Amino acid sequence: MKYLTIALFLLITTLGCKEEPKPIVVLPTNLMVKLELQAGVPGKVNVTATADNENFYTIIFNDGINTESKEVNDGKASHTYGESGTYIVTVRAHTLAANFIESNDTIVINIDPTTTADGRPLKGYTTPLSQPGYSLVWNDEFEGSSLNENDWNFETGAGGWGNNELQYYRKENSTVKEGFLSIEAKKQSAGSSMYTSSRLTTQGKRNFKYGRVDIRAALPEGQGMWPALWMLGENISSIGWPACGEIDIMEMIGGASNGRSDRTTHGTIHWEGNNKDHASYGTSKTIAKKLSEEFHVYSIVWDANSIKWYFDDVQFNTADIKPSLLSEFHENFFFIMNVAVGGNWPGSPDETTVFPQKMWVDYIRMYQ
Repeated sequence: MKYLTIALFLLITTLGCKEEPKPIVVLPTNLMVKLELQAGVPGKVNVTATADNENFYTIIFNDGINTESKEVNDGKASHTYGESGTYIVTVRAHTLAANFIESNDTIVINIDPTTTADGRPLKGYTTPLSQPGYSLVWNDEFEGSSLNENDWNFETGAGGWGNNELQYYRKENSTVKEGFLSIEAKKQSAGSSMYTSSRLTTQGKRNFKYGRVDIRAALPEGQGMWPALWMLGENISSIGWPACGEIDIMEMIGGASNGRSDRTTHGTIHWEGNNKDHASYGTSKTIAKKLSEEFHVYSIVWDANSIKWYFDDVQFNTADIKPSLLSEFHENFFFIMNVAVGGNWPGSPDETTVFPQKMWVDYIRMYQ
């Protein structure tokens, strides 16, 4: 009887402690994934996922180094890859966090880089080495590892350069590498200046009267930037400015306000007026993109009658230099390349200006 009682007790206890059945989790079904590359945004992929009976999605992007996981309710997510390659995108449709179905899809990314690692544009307009009706009389393609000082001078120092500019010009801010000259403007103290840059001239070494000039360059950008490709009369040391004359092949006044624009090039001449004062004439050309984004060719065609300005072989300005008052423009001129920072025309850099900034020059070619 004792054992029967114990057996009945154990049976009752066992029946009384029976576990409740676990709920059955219904997994999502019909997971569909669509991967699309976004036009105009290199490396960006947009993911759209749909499924039945899902509560949320996890979308995982793995670029081989870092993994980005996004939890979304609508099945949509985007990611931008920094390099070309083949990548796997994992999409999970969840009922609960630990209950999901999964799809692994492959996306091929081909990124056409727009610049080199040091910021030099890879695309842009170019001109042929030979020009119809002209002979190439001098050029610098900036080969080698240093500037050819048989042709070029470094002008150094501060003092505003007649325009209240803020930079200190130094030789060290110019570099020749891989067939390009770069002039770099830096936020860097030198003397009493807060900025440094470079200014190059051919004065006393290369000067010309009349001909065609082609300079292929990519410009800096931003408030306070003032890059220039220009010419001065070789006789400036004896008669001064503006009596020597000035030909501005290209000036760009960086920024986006008060008439300044990273998209506008100015072509101008300066001379001494009737009253021994400063006179000038010029105009400008504005394009859709910033002049820093690609290389462009800045040209003049200069003869005894006129100076004509061209942007990528399209004329945008003409100055009649036949009047006797413009005799300056019938003398020899030398070249100048520089990037000024601040000054009367561009104003000072502000919180939007990013440093360093570079002007890249691919070539300068003189034809007669």
